[in-house]
Amino acid sequence: MVRTLGVAVVGFGWMGRVHTQAYARVPHHFPGLSLRPELVAVADEVPGRAEEAAAQYGFAAAHRDWREVAADPRVQAVSIAAPNFLHREIGLAMAEAGKHIWIEKPVGLTAGDARAVSDAVTKAGVQGTVGFNYRNAPAVAAARELIASGEIGTVTHVRIRLFSDYAAHPEGALTWRYERERGGSGVLGDLASHGVDLARFLLGEIEALTADTAIFLPRRARPTGATAGHTRATGGELGPVENEDYVNCLLRFASGARGVLEACRVSVGEQNNYGFEVHGTKGAVFWDFRRMGELGVSRGTSYQDQPVSTVYVGPGDGEYAAFQPGSANSMGYDDLKVIEAHHFLRSIAENTPYGATLADAVHSAAALDAMSRSAEQDTWVPLA
Repeated sequence: MVRTLGVAVVGFGWMGRVHTQAYARVPHHFPGLSLRPELVAVADEVPGRAEEAAAQYGFAAAHRDWREVAADPRVQAVSIAAPNFLHREIGLAMAEAGKHIWIEKPVGLTAGDARAVSDAVTKAGVQGTVGFNYRNAPAVAAARELIASGEIGTVTHVRIRLFSDYAAHPEGALTWRYERERGGSGVLGDLASHGVDLARFLLGEIEALTADTAIFLPRRARPTGATAGHTRATGGELGPVENEDYVNCLLRFASGARGVLEACRVSVGEQNNYGFEVHGTKGAVFWDFRRMGELGVSRGTSYQDQPVSTVYVGPGDGEYAAFQPGSANSMGYDDLKVIEAHHFLRSIAENTPYGATLADAVHSAAALDAMSRSAEQDTWVPLA
């Protein structure tokens, strides 16, 4: 029996739009799911944005204030795609109102924020899913199984990279993303949070780390109006960039493996260059987000001069079969969010967590806090 679930989206920038489209697509890709999302409400403080979203996507109600969503009994589940500094307040309010939440990383500004939302979800007995979408790539799922099977031997070391140019232009506006009070960390929360989640998803818990951070574009112009995404601003008053553009981190895993995690938001010439290289005693596995359906795999008994083969993922790898019938058919970023929406709705339907949870967000946020402390103190920091 299929039942309807009233959903709402809070924050309708690019990510809110992605969540909305994911809800619409879930029944097409996962027809066996016992829940069907119904778009009940959308909230955004920018004048006219919620109304435009309602007109385009069919939300029943549009609001400027997210508190009206919390008070709406028709809303049973909420996507929280608002700026980082609002994650804690909105997450707590929605959980306390008995609503399931799908919240974007990093879930607040600190590990304390993420832990508070996680505790509220647990206390309320609702489900919580977090937007660590890169783990949803079928190739990443295949890599995890390959590593766990021992096909590449005992993992010795991993390198995880997340390079982008979205903040590389010197005319990029000084939005909330660059302020400590509203954005918290910079590239740590935005990109390195994904890197930590991938590291844990593939290799297990991180035991200790040491990090170095830098700000390469120290001043930007303040915007004169509402912003969405990564807009430019010229002629405005210049202000300081308060959080990091770059991080380089050494990792020690509980397994004994070592790792390097590097992330940058001002890498000229790099567009979404995200991926990992995992090396073991008998082989290796490589993944590049820009070639999302491929894995580079080296395995065998040659050790020296052992070749690397390109493997195309297909049905049987992660949730690939819900999108394509045969190997080497392409998937895209938005498909990963459809998988995430499915995990969220399935968690609610079965009252069992699926996919990335708020516990994962707490682990990631704790690692990010440790990176900040390490960079400030120039030392290794253990993770409890």
